[in-house]
Amino acid sequence: MGFLENKKALITGSSRGLGKEIARRYLEEGCEVWGLCTKPSQAKAELEAFAAEKGTDFHEIYANCANAEELSATVKAALAEAGSFDVLVNNAGITRDGLSFRMKKEDWDAVLAVNLTAVFITCQIVSSDMIRKRAGSIINMSSIVGLHGQGGQVNYAASKAGLIGYTKSLAKEVGGRGVRVNAIAPGFIETDMTDAISEEARKGWLDTIPLKRSGKPLDVANAAVFLGSDLSTYITAQVLGVDGGMGA
Repeated sequence: MGFLENKKALITGSSRGLGKEIARRYLEEGCEVWGLCTKPSQAKAELEAFAAEKGTDFHEIYANCANAEELSATVKAALAEAGSFDVLVNNAGITRDGLSFRMKKEDWDAVLAVNLTAVFITCQIVSSDMIRKRAGSIINMSSIVGLHGQGGQVNYAASKAGLIGYTKSLAKEVGGRGVRVNAIAPGFIETDMTDAISEEARKGWLDTIPLKRSGKPLDVANAAVFLGSDLSTYITAQVLGVDGGMGA
């Protein structure tokens, strides 16, 4: 029996990277998954086939996380279809990097809309149902950058730091109703985003990691399984660093 057997989860940003790996691990643990992305993805057929192999289901749904009305309508429709969600993983995120004094306001607004405001919208809808049934786990994907900052990423760092404050505050609001809210703060994880980093910059990052290696999406996905499962029923309002010791 899997750690997420008979549970239902909504995972945003499921089409690639961390979101795809989290969806795959949830399916592997027996969870029925609704994966939200902006448009039909290459991962859809693969995840559907994997779900069938594991005796569960994967549903891909679509919304632009920067569009509040569209996102709200899609999440409400998915909730109605599912009946309820046991786990919500807010993983969708974007970057629009640049030095603060050169940054365009639209780049600031775009990152905050997807990385922070969209989380507020999905949590408001899903947590209301979790409160009603007095159970549920919400997992928000922050970043080591939200804890320690990073030059050239003021918008991204602000969104991820805001997400930590939001997570801790929401946890205090809903904890009495049996709903847990935690954040994961990945460090240097091998994804499409880090593939674009130069070898020199990569070495610089690795030198700051006590475990002396970069992380894998699976490392983050395993943490998400733990926080979404009944293994963590007394854990809430926490930020779990998956960073090889980088943030110590």
